[in-house]
Amino acid sequence: MASGEATVERAVREVYDAHFGRLVGWTTTLIGDRDLAHDVATEAFVKLMTHWPSVQDPRAWLYTAAANQVRDHWRKRGREAAAYDRFVGGRRAAVDVAAAGLDPATRLTVRDAVESLPERYRLVVLLHYYADLSVAQVAGQIGKSEGAVKRDLFDARRHLAESLETAR
Repeated sequence: MASGEATVERAVREVYDAHFGRLVGWTTTLIGDRDLAHDVATEAFVKLMTHWPSVQDPRAWLYTAAANQVRDHWRKRGREAAAYDRFVGGRRAAVDVAAAGLDPATRLTVRDAVESLPERYRLVVLLHYYADLSVAQVAGQIGKSEGAVKRDLFDARRHLAESLETAR
């Protein structure tokens, strides 16, 4: 192994040791499937290694990569559920996820509300509220100004409030 590769591997290992467990927990909360969440987190680290020299904030980069994969999962699951509903007339099964202080029904309602947000709002909500990234970190990861991220968060909260009020 070349010296540069060993350095990258060592640096990524340090980031892995510091963040992998939380990243798996975060993606499990969003997806509801620990095995799939583990795969998503692992894939985020594989991508991190290939982009390592250009990554400024590894934690924020990892959560953004994982959020994009979670979004793809939700999109695919939504298409599958719609197809099932069309052909069988069934309803999508609710998957319980862990969330501090909320009963299972409320967790599902909140997760469904977040999933139903328009794409531009969903990503900022996932990164800011679920991954605990600052507004500046979110802005840096998605290529928007801090003001635009704050506006998107404001609009997302408004959409969520309307959605959750309707769900009552």
